[in-house]
Amino acid sequence: MTFSNLSCDSLSRDSLSRDSLSRDSVSRDNKYQVVIFDWDGTLVDSTARIVDSMQMAARTVGMSDISDFAIQQIIGLGLPEALRQLWPAINDAELEDMRVYYPANFSNHSTVAVDFFANTHALLVQLKQLGYQLAVATGKTRRGLDEMLDRMAVKDAFAITRCADETTSKPDPHMLNEILDQLELRPEQALMVGDTSFDLDMAQVINMDSVGMTHGAHAQDILLASGAKALCHDLNDLLEWITLNG
Repeated sequence: MTFSNLSCDSLSRDSLSRDSLSRDSVSRDNKYQVVIFDWDGTLVDSTARIVDSMQMAARTVGMSDISDFAIQQIIGLGLPEALRQLWPAINDAELEDMRVYYPANFSNHSTVAVDFFANTHALLVQLKQLGYQLAVATGKTRRGLDEMLDRMAVKDAFAITRCADETTSKPDPHMLNEILDQLELRPEQALMVGDTSFDLDMAQVINMDSVGMTHGAHAQDILLASGAKALCHDLNDLLEWITLNG
């Protein structure tokens, strides 16, 4: 199921402050108490930068050639898990070198632009005003996520964030269970939103509903096969779906 665009441009990015991102919500009887977002490819348009940063690191370390498409398919995994999937014969020294060069390239050296998808700030504000708690479950490292949360001025929007290097990598649902435990919620009270099968698979394991975003790394058929209740093409579609169904 997909949904047509719903404009929410009335809340511009420049007008959004830390106060608006943490403002008390209105009273509303929501099916879901928390919306849990993946980061890369879901809220942030970073797929191309991830691919570029990984290719740069691979050339520096001397890894065998790999396609951009192959890299795109591992987005969402923790970095060690992603590297082992891309290069099954990678040795310990190469793994450690890649773990140094890749994040350095992403943070400092890649010239590929990275930013939020359109209307991300408006989505976060409106969901909080509708009474939802917000969380992040990501394959990024804690250092990498915190760097982006600070740079993009949205750290206060989220009640809790979990990263692959401080828990278990997707598609294991451990990070989702940690979020639920901290918020004292059950799986049926949460919605997972992601752009890869790894996001939706971990939700499906614990019977948590999920929505697939088609503007990220994985194709629509893959997202549907992983149990998505709906596919949304952009964040306006997502806001409409949650408003109607959540």
